[in-house]
Amino acid sequence: MTAQQRKEPDPKSGAADLRRLEIIAAARELYEEKGLSKTSVQDITKRVGVTRTLFYHYFPDKDAVTLAVLDDYINDYVEALTYWNEGRCEGEVDDALASVIKLLRLGLFEEDPFHKALASQENAALYLEFINRVADHTARYIIQTTVQDYAALHEIRIEHLYETFYVLIVGVIGYLRQHPDADDAIIADVIAQTLHMDRP
Repeated sequence: MTAQQRKEPDPKSGAADLRRLEIIAAARELYEEKGLSKTSVQDITKRVGVTRTLFYHYFPDKDAVTLAVLDDYINDYVEALTYWNEGRCEGEVDDALASVIKLLRLGLFEEDPFHKALASQENAALYLEFINRVADHTARYIIQTTVQDYAALHEIRIEHLYETFYVLIVGVIGYLRQHPDADDAIIADVIAQTLHMDRP
């Protein structure tokens, strides 16, 4: 490889990435404190200590930074899902189902102002985007990890794994949103039946 072909890391790129993350973190904090509609771009820039011009260098508008905040929440959820997956006991399907439903409730139905704003009529399109992103990331993660572990002990009896998990996740979230007091045992039964899981 010649010197021209080899690219040296750009130190400015690291600083730019850091600044972008600071803007996302500030937006997330403000959304949690004040809510989505009561937070302005000016609030975000003031919190970070940057100009509006610099904000617009990283994000074309408030919607773009909001989508980045959604991704930040989803990354947190996938990290929690990773801990759940690593803590599962092999073959204990019922325990795994019970704990993943609790995780779903905690991760997606928090009572901070941002989650409340997402669930409002005003932000319906953003909420759908959030749910679709959660379903996509969760389905991909579970197929790459949990399903592989399950397949080592059981026969997988469903086709279209990604599509099945995606629809199931969206459906469970929608059902729990409409029926927050639903019995976790019933949700576990629905998941197990949909996925044709072998249970003791």
